[in-house]
Amino acid sequence: MITAVVFDIGETLTSDTRYWADWARWLGVPTHTMSALVGHVLAQGIDNAEAIRLIRPGCDIPAEWRARQAVGQGDHLEESDLYPDVRPALRQLRDAGAWVGIAGNQNAAVADLLRGLDLPADAIATSGEWGVSKPSPEFFERIAEWAPGDRRQIVYVGDHPANDVAPAREAGLRAAHLRRGPIGLTTTAPDADWTVDSLAELANLIGRQLR
Repeated sequence: MITAVVFDIGETLTSDTRYWADWARWLGVPTHTMSALVGHVLAQGIDNAEAIRLIRPGCDIPAEWRARQAVGQGDHLEESDLYPDVRPALRQLRDAGAWVGIAGNQNAAVADLLRGLDLPADAIATSGEWGVSKPSPEFFERIAEWAPGDRRQIVYVGDHPANDVAPAREAGLRAAHLRRGPIGLTTTAPDADWTVDSLAELANLIGRQLR
C-alpha cells in the first residue's frame, strides 16, 4: 500500500530552461552556448554550476547570484516553468487517496514561489528550509518523518539516479526514476521501483496500487 508520493523539483516538476537562459543573459552569452556547456559538465558527472565557471573562470557563484538578486534578477518561478503533466498527475494522485509532497534541493525562496502556484500538493519543503540537501541521508530521513506512512509506503520521484533514486532506496523508501531532462534521459536507475517517461504514466501506475 502506498500512502505518500514525494516529488523532486528541478527537471521533475519544473523545467530548468528559463533558469539557464537567465544565466546566459546575465553572463552575456547565447542561450545555446549556456545549454551546451551545462550538457558538457553533466556528461562528465560534474555539478552543473561549473558551466558558469567555464564562461567566467574563478567566478564566485554565490556572490554572482547575490548580485543578480540585488537588481531583481534572482529567483523566479511561474506557471510556464511547470511541465504540462504536473498539475494533472498530482491531482490524480491526491484524488486516488495519496498524500502528495514536494521536496528538493532549492532555497527557501523557491519554496515560497512554489506555494504561490497553488499546486495540488499537501506540503512543500526545500533543502534551504530543512538545512540538509540531497543526496545526504539526512534529507531522506526528513522525508521519512515528514510524509505519512511507513518507509515502504512512501515513494520519492526524481530524475537523478544518484541524488534521488539511490539515496531514497538506501533510506528504505520506494523510488521512481523519471526519464526527463538532461540527466534523466541519459542515465539509468536499475534499482528504481519504477522507471517512467512522464508523471502521467507514474500516476496511472501508482493509482492502480491505491485502489
